[in-house]
Amino acid sequence: MTERVTADMWFDPACPWAWITSRWLLEVEQVRDVDIRFHVMSLAVLNDGRDELSDDYKEFLKTAWGPVRICIAAEQLHGNDVLRPLYTALGTRIHLQKQERGPELYVAALTEVGLDPGLAAAADSTDYDEALRASHEAGMRPVGQDVGTPVVHAPGPDGAPVAFFGPVITPAPKGEAAGRLWDGVLLVAGTPGFYELKRTREQDPIFD
Repeated sequence: MTERVTADMWFDPACPWAWITSRWLLEVEQVRDVDIRFHVMSLAVLNDGRDELSDDYKEFLKTAWGPVRICIAAEQLHGNDVLRPLYTALGTRIHLQKQERGPELYVAALTEVGLDPGLAAAADSTDYDEALRASHEAGMRPVGQDVGTPVVHAPGPDGAPVAFFGPVITPAPKGEAAGRLWDGVLLVAGTPGFYELKRTREQDPIFD
């Protein structure tokens, strides 16, 4: 039997494209010998000080601090395993139910996964920002600062580690289609000197 390996994904709960990629990765777990481990990155950290951003995106980033701060606080207090259910609880509310990011959403998500709802206060606290920036840096270092989320680190076809931004997909492939995409992504990401494969996005995120 093939030994199972671990792949790591860095997410920001506010990003719809990362959410779709994360749901694809959960499908991949079912059809390939890989376990997915989640980590926090921050679009707010990534774009800190970038004055050229649009006003709309700057407003988006103001409310993007809360979810990542809550996630990193939960991880610091309860360990990495807590991120998977917490991300699902947050992402379901943010992306599927279209709830506004704020205290009510955070308390509900924390309560759902059995965490202290008082952790919602971390959304407006800088207490865990050092840990947040360290987690963000660990994810972004191998891929550079000119990409966002999702970022994935995984063993390549020959076992050597590879890191990449993406894939940006919609909707998330299911079943064996998810596995075939995984195989192809690892193949191109593991090719020495390969940097980019891209086309214009013509669809908004589909959360089926």
